[in-house]
Amino acid sequence: MANLRDVRLRMRAITQTLQVTKAMNLISTAKLRKGRRVLEDTEPYFTRIQKSMYDILSSAGRVQSEFLHARKKDKSYHTAIVVITSDKGLAGGYNANIFRHVMGLCKKVTNPLLILIGSIGYRYFDHSPYLILENFSFKSQMPTVENAKEIADYLVSQYEWGMFDEVHVVYTHMYSTIKLLPSERQILPLDTKTIQEELTQAEQEKRVDLHFEFLPSAEEVFHALVPLYVKGIVYGALVEAYVSEQSARMAAMDEASKSAEDMLATLQIYYNRVRQAGITQEMSEIISGSASLND
Repeated sequence: MANLRDVRLRMRAITQTLQVTKAMNLISTAKLRKGRRVLEDTEPYFTRIQKSMYDILSSAGRVQSEFLHARKKDKSYHTAIVVITSDKGLAGGYNANIFRHVMGLCKKVTNPLLILIGSIGYRYFDHSPYLILENFSFKSQMPTVENAKEIADYLVSQYEWGMFDEVHVVYTHMYSTIKLLPSERQILPLDTKTIQEELTQAEQEKRVDLHFEFLPSAEEVFHALVPLYVKGIVYGALVEAYVSEQSARMAAMDEASKSAEDMLATLQIYYNRVRQAGITQEMSEIISGSASLND
């Protein structure tokens, strides 16, 4: 009977775990749908900013701006890498894939500096040989435009002050619910060809060079748009990483639920067998006793 009691306790614990994993699966599903809706609603606004920037660069010739010129790579040259991870675990290989990608990128760029978003990333890179400039954490909430503005203002101001000379962002891109891959893109300095490729990919056709007149000047309009452009890139990466995290957690909780159900089914069979064996033994003892009395 002690054995049966242990089995019952294990089945109870697994049942409670199963309830938690199913609840987390449902929560992640709801957050995933909300995140994809937000991303689809905000994409047209930031695409319009990209179009305006490309129109300025293509129609005004070569705009004189420090955001366009690549700086000379010497000993003082530094590369900032914005790393977007999660604030919570239980998301399968979501964070581990980002860590591997960032470590590989750090070996390629010149003098890497890390700007971290997410507490999981901070715990990991705090023990790495690379310097951490800043850490942002939004407590696993849906990223907002204000969050992106805070990060973008920091990146633009530090770039202008010369803290770093190049900025990359690493996040997880969700190609589908089962295909989540780390992605990396350069934010600063800006590249006209990259903007053109992004617009072509978004609109499924090549952006035609148009000619406009900018007031008070193309340079001033361009400098006003750069922070908005950086904010749009950061916000898009934040939301993309958020929906990827929810998709990864949803898949992880689904697998955990299946494993718990399999364990529960196995224990149920074992419990039934032990219980049946106990009942059979008791019946055999009763029959044997009755036969002895009759003899």
